[in-house]
Amino acid sequence: MYHCAQTFFKLKNIVTILIDIIAILAGFGLLIWSADHFVTGASATARNLGISPLIIGLTIVGFGTSAPEMLVSAFAAAEGNPGLSVGNALGSNITNITLILGTTAIFYPLSIHSGILKREYPLLIIASLIASLLLYLDNHLGWIDGLIMLGSLFLIMFWMVHHTIKNRNSDPLEVEFEHEIPAHMPMSKALGLLAMGLLVLLISSKMLVWGATNVATFLGISDLIIGLTIVAIGTSLPELAASIISAKKNEHDIAIGNVIGSNMFNMLGVMGLPGLIAPAALPDGVLSRDLPMVLILTLLLYFMSSGLKGEGKITRFGGYILLAIFVAYETLLYFSATGG
Repeated sequence: MYHCAQTFFKLKNIVTILIDIIAILAGFGLLIWSADHFVTGASATARNLGISPLIIGLTIVGFGTSAPEMLVSAFAAAEGNPGLSVGNALGSNITNITLILGTTAIFYPLSIHSGILKREYPLLIIASLIASLLLYLDNHLGWIDGLIMLGSLFLIMFWMVHHTIKNRNSDPLEVEFEHEIPAHMPMSKALGLLAMGLLVLLISSKMLVWGATNVATFLGISDLIIGLTIVAIGTSLPELAASIISAKKNEHDIAIGNVIGSNMFNMLGVMGLPGLIAPAALPDGVLSRDLPMVLILTLLLYFMSSGLKGEGKITRFGGYILLAIFVAYETLLYFSATGG
């Protein structure tokens, strides 16, 4: 009788963890699908309303590619998992720079021509410093921090759009967005894609948070580690696909711009939301390991691709360096999770 009970509980645990893994995989798949449709629908709607492709690319596309991270963090915070929220934001930035740009540059070395992107780099650094200062002050992510982060994001986006409108001068980025953003989609179809994408985004984010939280509990590891690894990599897949496809089309500025815009939204928007929803102390390791890594990589990206002495480039060798950093960081997280 005792052995039968043991077997039953083992089978129950196996079935439970399989359901959680299926929820995570399905959540990732639906997130990628819905984020793409959400961005397409929103971009086509805005273009039908007469908004220029450049402004759409800098705002709607930037927000849309970070929508998975924002919704996952919001659900995680609301369900009492602040570590998952913070880990998702920081892990996504680390993944975007190392895995996504590293992989893209290995296949298609990246050249940066856009003056707009060269102005966005300092803004990304400013956004990273604002978030870091607020977190280092008291090791706490509260509603005041959230308000400052989201307010700073709004001001940065407003300044960027305003400055771009005044100084566009046929920037290469505008030409690339002109080719990518739908120009002749009926408004009814655009609105339908927008609504459907948003609905599935909400459902898939909920699925992903539920599955990831259960897996973390089952394995006995922190939700911060799950957020930094599985969730961060999964929610960054849309950026990986977008960057590789753009680089393949020789639209290098969009490939880089996707990462810069996404990282800016992550540092101020994705990080700020949990502070408003469920203020909490930061998990161990954020200030000593993860946040410094984000700052170092942000500066490394700036020096690799800003083109201080000419055209900015991320070479194939630079791509291998970034990918090696990703592997080293994930190895460090593994040993942190297992106590090695």
